[in-house]
Amino acid sequence: MSYPKIQRWSYSVPAAMLLMAPFDILTSLAMDIYLPIVPVMPEALGTSPEVIQLTLSLYMLVLGAGQIVFGPISDIVGRRPVLLGGTALFAASSFLLAGTSAAPLFVAWRLLQAVGASAALVATFATVRDVYAGRPESSTIYSLLGSILSFVPALGPIAGALIADRFGWRAIFLVIGLLSVAALFNAGMRWHETRPAATAKIALRPILKSFPFWVYTLGFSTAMGAFFVFFSTAPRILIDRAGFSGIGFSVAFATVALAMIVTAPFAKSFVMRWGIAGSLARGMATLLLGAVLLAFGELFLQPSFVSFVVPMWIIAIGIVLATAVTANGALEAFGDTAGTAVALYFCVESILVGFAGTVFVLLLGGDSAWPVVGYISVSALATLAGLWSLRQPA
Repeated sequence: MSYPKIQRWSYSVPAAMLLMAPFDILTSLAMDIYLPIVPVMPEALGTSPEVIQLTLSLYMLVLGAGQIVFGPISDIVGRRPVLLGGTALFAASSFLLAGTSAAPLFVAWRLLQAVGASAALVATFATVRDVYAGRPESSTIYSLLGSILSFVPALGPIAGALIADRFGWRAIFLVIGLLSVAALFNAGMRWHETRPAATAKIALRPILKSFPFWVYTLGFSTAMGAFFVFFSTAPRILIDRAGFSGIGFSVAFATVALAMIVTAPFAKSFVMRWGIAGSLARGMATLLLGAVLLAFGELFLQPSFVSFVVPMWIIAIGIVLATAVTANGALEAFGDTAGTAVALYFCVESILVGFAGTVFVLLLGGDSAWPVVGYISVSALATLAGLWSLRQPA
């Protein structure tokens, strides 16, 4: 087999971030910029709110499931072709979304958009693992990615509301498509191949048998799922029940991301002080504290900024503490099959978040804080139990 020619990845950390971050941002932006129009989409497409919720849940599920395919492919053919092909599909499906008025086609294009996003995401994180494994820059890269991604939920809904108010909902997907084309053109010129010249045989069993992989992936799923369930319920709570306008909702939503942005620069010092396991444990404890405050607000207060958004600030801090360490904890032992390990990491996370998060929303009601409380309570306690088991002698 002829392998692609490997060029040395000589970019500085800021230059590398400018190259890699757009792909992670676009993956998240496809979710967050869409939130302000969720309440109006059933009427726009002639369908039910449940179908619109399905477009959120399926995006998350396919985002993860697709990576189990693209991770091994990236280990075989390289990161660059997977990244470029996935981004091209993501851009094309975004333009198709902007042009459809039929609910079945809208769901289908969202699935294709998620497939493209999954390819771009796994190629990006496999590249990070290729280039920065074992180097001090690794924690900086992960913290910076988390910090930059915090801007997406901060600014995405505001941008979505402004674009939809002025140009209509279709313009949202046109913007995503155009940004994807710009990122694709930049990567085509500057993204060198980083896959090792000879990778290990693609084998899932060693990864699936790794207990630390499962514990830290569950921690990542807990953190990301808390945010997924939050933005699945936030429009119905703040717009429908609390009476927020689209812009007001977007600003309130952005304050949660702002809490993540403010916390992210301290992540490296937290990890140095508490270690990987200690940081994850404190992240889970912080999530549980936020869940308790949400439950109090649901029981004793009316839906408002104080009862729903302020407790999410606490949860946002827990999300940063967790996501700063979960990738290193889960992927540490799998340098020679980084693409496959990254794929499984994101696949498991996306499936857990998309499936379990949707179940909690459907069972406990998407117009209350109980789905967030329930999801965090179950998954954070399970993660803490796994961390406690890791500390026990074999």
